Amino acid sequence: MEYRYLGRSGLKVSTLTMGTMTFGGSEKIGAADQADATRQIDLCLDAGINLLDTANVYNAGVSEEMIGVALSENGRRQKALVATKVRFRMGDGPNEVGLSRHHIIAQAEASLKRLKTDVIDLYQVHEWDGQTPIEETMEALDTLVRQGKVRYIGCSNYSGWHIMKALGAAERRQAERFVSQQIHYTLYSREAEYELVPVSQDQGLGILIWSPLAGGLLSGKYRRDGGPESGRHVEGYREPPVPDRERLYDIVDVVVAIGQERGVSGAQVALAWSLGRPGVTSVIIGGRSDAQFKDNLAAAELRLTAEERQRLDAVSQPPLLYPYWHQTYTANDRLGAADADLLTPYVEAFKRG
Repeated sequence: MEYRYLGRSGLKVSTLTMGTMTFGGSEKIGAADQADATRQIDLCLDAGINLLDTANVYNAGVSEEMIGVALSENGRRQKALVATKVRFRMGDGPNEVGLSRHHIIAQAEASLKRLKTDVIDLYQVHEWDGQTPIEETMEALDTLVRQGKVRYIGCSNYSGWHIMKALGAAERRQAERFVSQQIHYTLYSREAEYELVPVSQDQGLGILIWSPLAGGLLSGKYRRDGGPESGRHVEGYREPPVPDRERLYDIVDVVVAIGQERGVSGAQVALAWSLGRPGVTSVIIGGRSDAQFKDNLAAAELRLTAEERQRLDAVSQPPLLYPYWHQTYTANDRLGAADADLLTPYVEAFKRG
């Protein structure tokens, strides 16, 4: 297992992170009980994973509770970093949602109890809250760090301007700044390359990827001619949206072909592609079964060739939005490092005519 620094921090995390949304969940997502959860945590820790990711909203706190039980036994807590999140509704009251000081601090205390720990290693705001001043949010997070209840802070599902506004607010007050952002970024969904990947590289944020297989759509199980009879997409799960099914299946065709050539699963190919993208620190893997976890874990050792990456890049390359196509035509002589990672393939194509 490889370990990478999380943004500008001195914290090293495994390139694969264990996702825990299935703990205590429904059959649609995966209904792991405590014995399943503990066994799967051991499986991941033994493979070298050192970061577990959860959220207070996952199954109304049950995921955190199950992690807390597992990590409180046999010295597991010393082997694991724990990341959780705050933002979504956790009760009926008017202040039991959002990123106010009240909600952030109350939910941090609740998460600490459920996790049976005295510190959260990475506390992430789960989504933007446009009704709370960003200064209040960043000050509340800073308070938790100064109190020793949180070690690092991050964001998730923010836009580029949201991130810059938050970092600016923290800098003005000399408060703790985000070290990471958790985003959706896959072979099919590459929108993050327009703003979120460049801002991470420019501002020194680590990138954690959630649902890197698009809920299984990129695993190779779903093809033009059919798919499994059960699972979240069969049962109406809406994330991620797939407006162009033919493009999805074109990508899956290449993923499956490379997997067959290498003697590995399509899931491993898609995960390995994500791990090799610029700015990516860790990819969050999940599973409804031990077998899925074991298969995903093998992706940590898979190294795609330059030719394999070119095939995957070519079939999944998104069209450039404005102002990026204009920059490709008129500013390609003065690109910075973060610009170049996005624009270089398009610049090369432009120069070829």
